[in-house]
Amino acid sequence: MNSIKSYIRDVPDFPKKGILFKDITPLLHSPVGVALCLESLLSKLQNLKIDKVVAVEARGFFFGILLAQALKVPFVPIRKAGKLPGKVVAESYDLEYNSDTLEMHEDAIQIGDNVLVHDDVLATGGTAEAVCRIVESLGGQIVQCNFIMEINQLEGAKKISPYPIFAAVSY
Repeated sequence: MNSIKSYIRDVPDFPKKGILFKDITPLLHSPVGVALCLESLLSKLQNLKIDKVVAVEARGFFFGILLAQALKVPFVPIRKAGKLPGKVVAESYDLEYNSDTLEMHEDAIQIGDNVLVHDDVLATGGTAEAVCRIVESLGGQIVQCNFIMEINQLEGAKKISPYPIFAAVSY
């Protein structure tokens, strides 16, 4: 059986020189790889009460919606600034190579909702930290931060250390 790592391709110097990008496109091309990854992500959610899955644009959407469907709970998208209509809550954050702002509809999370946060990669932790701040500002409780992969040397887990963290693979 192939490991999840066998479906993730390294792309040097993307999106800028010095960054080693972890490309999940080969994973998405493989029904076997997708099933393997989804099974791994779900394996750490047993016995947890989850009311909503919040996932980050764009690569977090791929497995975020699958997780929500498997858990039979609503999917909540987090998008880059200006992409959602209506009233939103926003949070700015730093990435390893730039900064950005994320937004979520202000009515997407209710006070006391148990929330699974999902994204494709935990790198510096800035994105995940911003998502957690948005969820908590609306009264949600983070049950777990869940990722396809974690880049350990970037120490992103430190920024979200108050929450349980799971990554299907680590580098």
